[in-house]
Amino acid sequence: MPVQADNPIIKLDYPDPDVIRAGDTYYMVSTTMYFMPGCEILRSYDLIHWEHAAFVYDRLDGTKGQRLEDGENIYGKGMWAASLRRHNGTYYICFVCNDTGKTYLYTSREIEGPWEKRAVEGFYHDCSLLFDDGGGVYIAYGSREIYITQLKPDLSGPLEGGLHRLAVSDRGNPYLGYEGSHFYKRNGKYYLFFIHSLRDRWMRAEACFAADSLEGEFTGGDVLADDMGYCGQGVAQGGIVDTPDGAWYAVLFQDRGAVGRIPALIPVTWEEDRPVFGRRTPEPETEKTADAAAEKNIGDRLLPVRVRGTVPRTVETVSTRPGYSYEPLVQSDDFRGPAPGEALSPAERKRRYGCFGLKSCWQFNHEPDLSLVRLDRARGVFRVRTDKLCGDLTQAKNVLTQRMLFPGCACEVTVDVSRIKDGDYAGLCALQGRYGMAAATRRGGRVLIVMKSMDPDRKADPRASEWESAEFDGDIVRLKIEVDFRDMRDESEYFYHDGNGWKKIGITHKLRFGLDHFTGCRFGLFLFSTREAGGEAGFSDFVYSAPALRTAAYSAPGTPSACSAWPP
Repeated sequence: MPVQADNPIIKLDYPDPDVIRAGDTYYMVSTTMYFMPGCEILRSYDLIHWEHAAFVYDRLDGTKGQRLEDGENIYGKGMWAASLRRHNGTYYICFVCNDTGKTYLYTSREIEGPWEKRAVEGFYHDCSLLFDDGGGVYIAYGSREIYITQLKPDLSGPLEGGLHRLAVSDRGNPYLGYEGSHFYKRNGKYYLFFIHSLRDRWMRAEACFAADSLEGEFTGGDVLADDMGYCGQGVAQGGIVDTPDGAWYAVLFQDRGAVGRIPALIPVTWEEDRPVFGRRTPEPETEKTADAAAEKNIGDRLLPVRVRGTVPRTVETVSTRPGYSYEPLVQSDDFRGPAPGEALSPAERKRRYGCFGLKSCWQFNHEPDLSLVRLDRARGVFRVRTDKLCGDLTQAKNVLTQRMLFPGCACEVTVDVSRIKDGDYAGLCALQGRYGMAAATRRGGRVLIVMKSMDPDRKADPRASEWESAEFDGDIVRLKIEVDFRDMRDESEYFYHDGNGWKKIGITHKLRFGLDHFTGCRFGLFLFSTREAGGEAGFSDFVYSAPALRTAAYSAPGTPSACSAWPP
C-alpha cells in the first residue's frame, strides 16, 4: 500500500542516522550523545513512520562526567554516529564515545537485545562497518581524511597485515571536510558516502565516492546539495537502504535550528552504478569551475558522470505492513504505567517502558542516579530528590527529558513543591546550553514562581538571569513552556497557572543549537539545590502538545531574512 508524507519525515532531533532492513522491517540508529538510556533504535515498515524499538545501553562507563559528579559533564560528547549492520543473523552497532576516547561494539541476535558490549582497539571517528561478501570486515572512518582499515574477524581491533589505507581526502575545505562515513558494497563496487560543506559557503552536502576494489582509487563528488528551501541548511549524512521490491532510499538529516537535526527521506536510483539522489538537477557552472580547481587533491575527482539531485518535498513508499499503527516518539505521561488490564509480554513491556521503567519516549540527561528517583505509579507521580548543591541547571542530576517537535510544540506539568528546601528550584525547562526555565523556588519559607535563562554569550555575567518572579500561594503549581521553531525563530515562552488561567512569566527566550551541547533542545523536568541538599519534588500529569502557534505573522518558509545563521 503506497504511503506518502512531507519531508522531513521525522520532526524531531534524530541526527546521524544509519538504517538497515531485516526482512520486512527497517531499523534506524541515531546519535544520542549524553542522554541515557542511549543509542536508541527506531523501527518502521514504510521508512516514513517510525517508533521506538530499543535502547542499546542503560549506561556506558559510569565516569564522573557521565554521572554529573564533581562538576564534570559530557555535554557535546558521548555516543556519536553509530554504524548499524546485520550479518549472519547478528546485529552489530559500532560507535565512538568522545569523552572516553574509546570505540564500542555492541552485538545481539535480536534488535531488542540483550546487547553484549565489547571494546574495539583504536578510535574510529564517525565509523561505518562493511562485512565484505568476499570475506573480511572493514571499517571506514575519519574527518577530512577518510581511512579504511581491515579488522580482525572478531572485530576486536585492526588485523595485523590487513588493509589500511587513505581512501578519500577533503584537505583544504574551509568549513567541514568529509566525515560521517557510510560504507557499502553493491554489484561488486564499493561506495563511501560522506557529509561535508560546500567550499564556497557553509552548507551541508552529501558526497559519494566509488571504487572497483578496496585497493582501487575512490573517485566521486557531490550527489546532493539542496536545502529544501529552508534557510540554506543542506541535507546530508545518513544511510541508504533497499526495500523488498528493490527500490532504494536514503535517510539524511537537516539542521533546523534549536530543535536539532531532523531526518528526511530521499529516493535513490542508480544509473550505471552511480547513485542519483531525488530529482536530478543541472550542475551550476560556478561549481564546475570550483571542482576543477580542487581536482589536484586526492578524492576531489568527480564521478564519470556528474549527478546532483534535490530532496523531494513529498515522498512516497510502500508499507510492508499496511494499516500498522505506530506509537508516537513523544508522548504525554500520567506516570502510571500500562493501562489497567493491559497485558504486555516482557519484550513489549521493555520496549514501551525502556527508560528505567518509564516510557521509552523519556531519556535522562546523563546517567541517572536511581537512588534519588521514585516512580509512584499508584498516585501517578515521578519524584526526585537531591544529594548535592548545583550552581547551574545543567549540573542537576536526573533531569528527565523529551525531544521537542518541529515546527512548534508545548508541554505542561504539575509540580509538587511541598518538600523543596530554601534555594531549591523545581520545574520545567527548555534544556540546552542556552536554556530557559519556569520553576518554583522557596525563599525564606515563601514559594515563588520564577523564569530564568542562560545566555552563554553574555560575558559580563555568565550565570543564569532571573527575569521575573511571582509569589505563589500553595505547594502545587502547574507550569508550561511553548516553543516556536519556524524558520529558525527558536523562541520559547514560559507560563504558570495562577488558579484562574495561564500567566506568562519572564521574557520570550531565544533558544539556539550550539556546539557546547550539540543536540536539539528538549523539554526537561528538573530539581536542583543551591543551598541545602535533600529537597524533593514530585511531577505529575505531563501533557505534550503541538498547538496552533500563537504568533500569527511570520515569514514564509525559506525566506532568508527569517533564518538565523549557521554555524552559530
